[in-house]
Amino acid sequence: MKKDIEIPKVEGVFVAVVNEFNNIYNTYDWNAYIINDKEVDLEMVIIVTSGYSQDKTTSVFRKRIDVLPKKSYAKIELMQEELFALNNTFKVSFFEGNRMFDKTYLFRKNTINIKALQSIPLMTEKGVLVK
Repeated sequence: MKKDIEIPKVEGVFVAVVNEFNNIYNTYDWNAYIINDKEVDLEMVIIVTSGYSQDKTTSVFRKRIDVLPKKSYAKIELMQEELFALNNTFKVSFFEGNRMFDKTYLFRKNTINIKALQSIPLMTEKGVLVK
């Protein structure tokens, strides 16, 4: 029976933590984004985030996006720099057509930093990307 269960592979959907300028407060903020680099819309996107280490755990944050259009991105949350010392997980589930997809993206502790910035698909800002 287990061999009959097909678990589809997630491709073209990424999570990035981007360092961008906040015009209101004149500061650089770290924001997490979900990126849809596919040629199809994603429906009913559910994102569950949390941070953890051996002795600390953050509260769980949930976000729902009804439709994430093709070749677009959406902000998930503002991230405080204190969280970067923890492992940060983003569990993403969505529908593409009639199929459900699910993937967990992990930012390991201390991997989100200025030295790790790189180009992000579809965005002009630089950030740290997990595929």
